[in-house]
Amino acid sequence: MPAPIAAALAAASSVASALAPAVQVLGADRIKSVGQEFEAVFLSNMMEEMFTGVEEDNPFDSGPGGSAWRSLRTEQFARSIAAAGGIGLAEHVQRQLIALQEKS
Repeated sequence: MPAPIAAALAAASSVASALAPAVQVLGADRIKSVGQEFEAVFLSNMMEEMFTGVEEDNPFDSGPGGSAWRSLRTEQFARSIAAAGGIGLAEHVQRQLIALQEKS
């Protein structure tokens, strides 16, 4: 497994452990939503770094609102990727949250 993904999975486990007290009240739908949102945030941060320094030639990318536009676009890309199945991080977070819930 590539090091960045392994590090992300380790971070997801530690986040899930930190959320243990809140897990007791989460249903299956909410657990799925939390896992997907975590993956979307991770992907958004990863893509922000990936697009740093990339010059684009479109009307939305220039001017004072260009950085806000890029940020919103990147966030939407990440949400779409996570909703379509992502990179597997959401499932790992969901398993960890369910495991923590079963321990209580």
